[in-house]
Amino acid sequence: MPADIIKAIIMGIVEGITEYLPISSTGHLIVAGRLLDFQALGGTFEIFIQLGAVLAVIVFYARELWQQARTINQPVTQRIWLGIIIAFIPAGALGFILDRLGVLDAIFNPTVVAIALIVGGIIFLFVERRPQKQAAGETHALETVSLGQALIIGLGQCFSLIPGVSRSGATIVTGLLAGLDRPTATKFSFYLTIPTLGIATVYSLVRNLDQVTSNDLLLLAVGTIVSFIVSLFAIGWLLRYVARNNFIVFGYYRIVAGIIILILVAASVL
Repeated sequence: MPADIIKAIIMGIVEGITEYLPISSTGHLIVAGRLLDFQALGGTFEIFIQLGAVLAVIVFYARELWQQARTINQPVTQRIWLGIIIAFIPAGALGFILDRLGVLDAIFNPTVVAIALIVGGIIFLFVERRPQKQAAGETHALETVSLGQALIIGLGQCFSLIPGVSRSGATIVTGLLAGLDRPTATKFSFYLTIPTLGIATVYSLVRNLDQVTSNDLLLLAVGTIVSFIVSLFAIGWLLRYVARNNFIVFGYYRIVAGIIILILVAASVL
């Protein structure tokens, strides 16, 4: 098996595991790509294989999504997807602007990833160690998420443009702070994946289509398929986990991972 195929498989596994865990898939892919000396398509590979994670959400929630498609003319369904669209707009618009300005390319490096992991880990520990009180108005279902709450989550997602922050981590934490319970914040974050990563994937591929070769297509396909399979397991596991646990363990993981990356950078390994 060619070395690049093996590397694409490893990258797909990394994406599948980390996309829905609050530990930053982009950050892990940047570090893994450097360690494997795998820099396919100038970053387009890392973005494109996120399509596997998007498809995993669609398959995982296929029955719900099909039911919503059949009832799209009903206010409840329209409210859910209006909230998703509102949550997508801030990061979508800001990401497009920063990409056109070349800002994103400048911050996609291991040092930024390490700092973001550590800061995010500290925030996780702070949020999770707050006194837990059952709020009277806490939101317990996707269809009752208000548009204001959706906007807050969308603003939180903007921070995930920084590699190492974690899109799922940022949206789940801001969802908790906005008054959603943990399962609802997690599910909203998963739904938000569909427009956010779906559009980012298409945009990145179209921008770099002239650079894609037949060999690149094979690598993209392998990475995406592996990402899809692993993401399916990751989604199911995380939903079971959040039903009984908080994110403190992820906070500690982020801090330790960030410190290790800084050490590797200082040692010129990264």
